[in-house]
Amino acid sequence: MTRISHIELDDRNLPPPTPEIEQERKVAIYDLLEDNSFALPSRDGRVVPDGPYHVQLSIRDKRLVFDIATEAEEKAAEFHLSLGPFRQVVKDYFQICESYFNAVKSLPPSQIETIDMARRGIHNEGSRVLQERLEGKAEVDSDTARRLFTLICVLHFGG
Repeated sequence: MTRISHIELDDRNLPPPTPEIEQERKVAIYDLLEDNSFALPSRDGRVVPDGPYHVQLSIRDKRLVFDIATEAEEKAAEFHLSLGPFRQVVKDYFQICESYFNAVKSLPPSQIETIDMARRGIHNEGSRVLQERLEGKAEVDSDTARRLFTLICVLHFGG
């Protein structure tokens, strides 16, 4: 099965998230586990263990780490991605999310919808960057990339 069945964020060394960030995290994890597509391609002729997979995301030494295991907790893969390509899009995403959270409190629906459309556009850009960075390491569909991007933002927020 080419999917994630369990995901964990290693946020031990990060400050506690705001209530809004915690809510984004919970929704992203729930949605991800409900429906995702995640496969490990064969690399260097090695056999890739079958999924479903357990994925742990963390930030170590200023790098995003995907630690992937099988359901039987056997190591399947580990890869490290530079955070550099994500910095600007994460920053933009947090700025637009802050505007959105503030707008929901006081602005009319038409203005909230405009901000939400911008937020979705930035989110799509982040998921596109993630898919590019995962090329050759993991195959994910757009929806899975979007949800993983949200979780990367949560880790970035604390890091």
